[in-house]
Amino acid sequence: MARGWESKAVEAQQAEARGPARTGPPVSQDELERRQQLEGLRLALADATAQLQAACRPVHRDMLRQRIAAIEASLASLTGVVRGNRG
Repeated sequence: MARGWESKAVEAQQAEARGPARTGPPVSQDELERRQQLEGLRLALADATAQLQAACRPVHRDMLRQRIAAIEASLASLTGVVRGNRG
């Protein structure tokens, strides 16, 4: 009998997972685009940071530092947050 209740609980959890996940107000198209842009910038920042850690040539490292600074400036303009300089 316990197995039957367990199966029902799993089935309910799966049904809940398939249902709508949002509980807040609907997101505007502008806000959705802003969130996607932020996510892209965060991924680009992580990529550039990883490349900087692996870079050997000084010229390449300088280019990556400039790229990171530009990405951080874009993030700051979208979020209104000012970040420190990375060295």
